[in-house]
Amino acid sequence: MADKLLFTPGPLSTSPTVKEAMLHDLGSRDDAFIAVVKEIRSELLRLGGVSQQEGYETVLMQGSGTFGVESVISSVVGKNDQLLVLVNGAYGERIVKMAKVHGITHIVKTFPENEIVTPNAVQEVLSQHPGVTHVACIHSETTTGLFNPITEIGAICKQAGKVFIVDAMSSFGGVQMDIKAMQIDFLVSSSNKCIEGVPGFSFVLCKKSELLKAQGQARSLSLDLYDQWNGLEKNGQFRFTPPTHSLLAFRQAIRELDIEGGIVAREARYKKNKAMLDAGMQAMGFKYYLEHDIQGHIISSFLYPQDPNFDFMKFYQALSDRGLVIYPGKLSLMDAFRIGNIGYIFPKDIEALLSAIKEVLTEMNVRL
Repeated sequence: MADKLLFTPGPLSTSPTVKEAMLHDLGSRDDAFIAVVKEIRSELLRLGGVSQQEGYETVLMQGSGTFGVESVISSVVGKNDQLLVLVNGAYGERIVKMAKVHGITHIVKTFPENEIVTPNAVQEVLSQHPGVTHVACIHSETTTGLFNPITEIGAICKQAGKVFIVDAMSSFGGVQMDIKAMQIDFLVSSSNKCIEGVPGFSFVLCKKSELLKAQGQARSLSLDLYDQWNGLEKNGQFRFTPPTHSLLAFRQAIRELDIEGGIVAREARYKKNKAMLDAGMQAMGFKYYLEHDIQGHIISSFLYPQDPNFDFMKFYQALSDRGLVIYPGKLSLMDAFRIGNIGYIFPKDIEALLSAIKEVLTEMNVRL
């Protein structure tokens, strides 16, 4: 059965060679596998523009991106600390839920889901709440696809002496990022996003000096970020069974990223995908949910057509039957759906999607 093309926020379409990389069995204690883990940890730092020599570390964590974010939140924020969560979408709200589940002292600053987190507002909240020690923010808010101004927020956190935690789940690898320049202390992403691997693990790029402070204060055994790092440092092994096949695929995905021309080239391809998608959808009459200047190139959100003949599930299924998969939105204010511009997809695939959307709208007798 041929794979469908995934125009989603992730998991994403992957190359045949990334899939082929999983056709090998390795023991979790084999020297060959330990070498794979070591290579991945080093390469991720390089992609983040930092190195161990500069005081940064990579921690690999089994599970989805949410596992990685929760490992940071539940390990890094101590019992006497206070977390500020900046929320403008479902994934910021998820961090709030983590804080509640783990009994972490926290405050929440909420922004409309169609607006960015504003640096001035962050500055104001920190001034009003001097007890805040850690700040968490989403970079590319997958709910809508907007980009929050992480660099500016990072500068404010640094000036105020706060630890800055960034969920860069759907942006790392598809956006040029310098972790040090952006003042990020903990950056979290996962294997099945812009580096174009398969699901199975998340990763945390972090300042070693801040990571060391997490020793002994985790609220979970399996999500203990410090112990996970310490185990990797001692013998190169995971504490618990690692996703061996996902890691093999990810190593291949990093190599293919380099062959493509690195993050610069991949970002350019994703931006071209988005430009073609935007032009085609606009020509058909679709309306954007977000203002153009805050819309990132990772995901695009479109409002449902107002025509009463439009039924999203029928629309979705008709596209899926043609081998093209999109995502519904997670919006609380408006009915919208999302189309991802990332993964192993190219302009020709965007053309195929646009052509299929035209066909489906005609079949549904929908006018925009």
